Amino acid sequence: MRLVYLGTPSFAVPTLERIVAAGHDVAAVFTQPDRPKGRGQKDTMPPVKEAALKLGLPVYQPERVRRPEVVEQLRALAADAMVVVGYGQIIPQSILDLPQLGIINVHASLLPKYRGAAPIQWAIARGEKMTGVTTMKIDAGLDTGAMLLKWETEIGAEETAVSLGERLAPAGADLLVRTLAEYHSIVPEPQDDAQATLAPILKREDGHIDWKMPATEILNRVRGFQPWPGAYGFLRGLRFHIWRGKRAERKIEPGRLEEDGKRLYAGCGDGAIELLEIQLEGKKRMAARAFLNGFSLAAGEVLE
Repeated sequence: MRLVYLGTPSFAVPTLERIVAAGHDVAAVFTQPDRPKGRGQKDTMPPVKEAALKLGLPVYQPERVRRPEVVEQLRALAADAMVVVGYGQIIPQSILDLPQLGIINVHASLLPKYRGAAPIQWAIARGEKMTGVTTMKIDAGLDTGAMLLKWETEIGAEETAVSLGERLAPAGADLLVRTLAEYHSIVPEPQDDAQATLAPILKREDGHIDWKMPATEILNRVRGFQPWPGAYGFLRGLRFHIWRGKRAERKIEPGRLEEDGKRLYAGCGDGAIELLEIQLEGKKRMAARAFLNGFSLAAGEVLE
């Protein structure tokens, strides 16, 4: 099948590699422009661009895919279908109408649950036990297109958004290749909008912990909001990230910190959490024990 591939993050790399390995003709790869990254703010290639160049594929990086000249460029490529995985731009109707077989998307949730930009993060943050990947035909809505195939998996009790994403990416790649192979025999299934939930793009403030929440909800957010925005409070005016924790069998006022034998606890709505790995703004990520070796906790200290 002659394809055009649109994708940007590391999650999208396995799918690109797998469709090439499966023998499909990838006419071009479209990805986001290089962006400044890191302390030096050096322009950095998106992961999909790096992968495409290694595969010897033509790469295009338009600022706006909806511009008329880009639409005409896509038209001239005459692809049978387009594949989109985490591209990062809304695909306009002018492009949706181009390929004869439509545009196929790999989405990291069991649609119609968790439509939107951050399905992996929100599924964990909201305490889901199961997730997966869905291939679908893109339409003009937000992840509302007809579903093609699904793959399901359990979410591990200690799994973070990072580790879950690393599992879902190759699973999505396999599902997409299977979808292409079986495309003409698959009967698309419309989504039930009444069952839909949203997974909006994450904002910095989403990571700010409300310490009145139950321990389980806080710990789900700790796992779900990695690597960004993280889960945090403020200690003496500095951002205090919690990277790993567990439920503790003690009762502490919400937000209050307590030290006991070089172990650090924070109160929450239904008891307390033991903080296992933390990071104070301006410092390295470290075990709570190491943090307490160099930080004198005052009586009644509170995370805000």
